[in-house]
Amino acid sequence: MMLKKSVNRYIELQRSMGFKYRVQAYMLHSFVAFAASRSEQFIRANTVLEWATSAPSIRQRYDRLLTLRRFACALGAEDKRHQVPPADVFGRAPGRRRTCHIYTSDEIDQLLRAAAQLTSRRSIQPVTFKALICLIAATGLRISEALKLQLSDVTEDGLLIRATKFQKSRLVPLHETATYGLGQYLSERNRVGTVGSAVFISKHGRAIPYSTMNQTFRCLARLAGLRPGTGLGGCRIQDLRHTFAVRSLEQCSGDRKAVARHIVALSTYLGHTHVSDTYWYLQATPKLLADIAELAEALHQGGKQ
Repeated sequence: MMLKKSVNRYIELQRSMGFKYRVQAYMLHSFVAFAASRSEQFIRANTVLEWATSAPSIRQRYDRLLTLRRFACALGAEDKRHQVPPADVFGRAPGRRRTCHIYTSDEIDQLLRAAAQLTSRRSIQPVTFKALICLIAATGLRISEALKLQLSDVTEDGLLIRATKFQKSRLVPLHETATYGLGQYLSERNRVGTVGSAVFISKHGRAIPYSTMNQTFRCLARLAGLRPGTGLGGCRIQDLRHTFAVRSLEQCSGDRKAVARHIVALSTYLGHTHVSDTYWYLQATPKLLADIAELAEALHQGGKQ
């Protein structure tokens, strides 16, 4: 089928440029099956809109339309028989931004105490999840980056984060306290005698799946009193990364140039391609608002900017 071949070629192109393109690939294959049921070999705008409308939510409908529209534009440049659907059928994109939870030191301590209660002391599980939470809070690593760490990635200069977003790698230096804590965990891990090479392991000695980490963290957050009952929203493990970004900015002096240098350094440390990506992680806190108010007052009175 010609449309199926075009989809496979397009997905391969996206992935060759560093995009994981998993959800989008699923959408494109879903549309191809929908079009095939109608014996259509070319993209038809009405077919795209009918397929997109069948999604259960407004956000999913918009994502379907946007993904297929980009694909249609690419194919339309080669063959005008492919139709490009209009972009504004479902209106403007629903906002994705959600308020992130910025953890206090006491709340992180509560999470660590909850992790210590996971199983008996003879299990590696409480030690593993305590070390994971501490490392993410101290470095702002992505959850996937922490879970993919291998023993060979732990070096004297820091953590080697391999081929993350857009196939980029970076070295993440560690504070001496983080180095000490990680070393303590590795000593305990070696005591278990696992043959795997992952840094963070489950009670079965294997690398921890992403879904397991998220599910366990939600349980820990509820146990610590930081999250309501099952099925309700609340703080997430991803918010530890946001917390790291915000708290690091709070430690920066109010000098404009110092802040600019700090943001560039923070962006590199977090593994962002553009500084603008780092702004997404920042959120107003009482400390930051107080600093802004103080600088605004100094500026109004003719002080230094």
